[in-house]
Amino acid sequence: MSRSRFTQTLFSGSLAILLLGAPLALGGCGFQPLYGEREDAPQINAELKRVYVANIPERMGQQVRLALQQNMAGDGPEDPEGYKLVVQPSISYESLDIHSDNTSGRVRMNGHAHWTLYTVEQYPRMLAQGDASALDGYTSTYEQYFAQTLNNETTTGRVAKTLADQVTQQVATWFRTQATPAQKRTQGPKAFYPMPNAIPNSEKDAPMEQEGDDAIPDMATGRGAPSQTGGL
Repeated sequence: MSRSRFTQTLFSGSLAILLLGAPLALGGCGFQPLYGEREDAPQINAELKRVYVANIPERMGQQVRLALQQNMAGDGPEDPEGYKLVVQPSISYESLDIHSDNTSGRVRMNGHAHWTLYTVEQYPRMLAQGDASALDGYTSTYEQYFAQTLNNETTTGRVAKTLADQVTQQVATWFRTQATPAQKRTQGPKAFYPMPNAIPNSEKDAPMEQEGDDAIPDMATGRGAPSQTGGL
């Protein structure tokens, strides 16, 4: 065997061993895959089944509630006797692509939802709260009223589903972390982190979240940001 062939064979074998050992190394340093199996997943799923989603008025609110109930129940029957989830969704519209006749060619839909999780007892306690946001849109078709109405309803349904998915993820994160209100630090500069789910204010102004009092961003723990929700 030539030296170059031997070197290539040795490199290929080392690379295979490295790739096989990568998950073990990542697991040892605390890394957990987002869409992987977790040992505590059954426990979190069981807690989600115990969440009762309070009634939400109006058409969009009912869509959000239905999606939340489906997410919380998962693949089995729900047993909502442990927690009460109160969600307050809202939606706003923006007209884009303004034409000379003052009509717009596209409608942008901005969705927002504030959620609060309570215990179910005689004197309910607030456990966590947070915010979710969604951005969607559709092309305006003024000459086709039915198509315009259908586009609006379809987009509203997508926004409602996106908000419900984000709320479910945040509640599940709280069940995983059981994060408590942060303790204030006496010194040290504050760090800011980009908010990937927030709606940008402009092309040059990306939404940023200030770290919590314990130097951990609220979006990483499932608790609500004090600057947005007034704290826990």
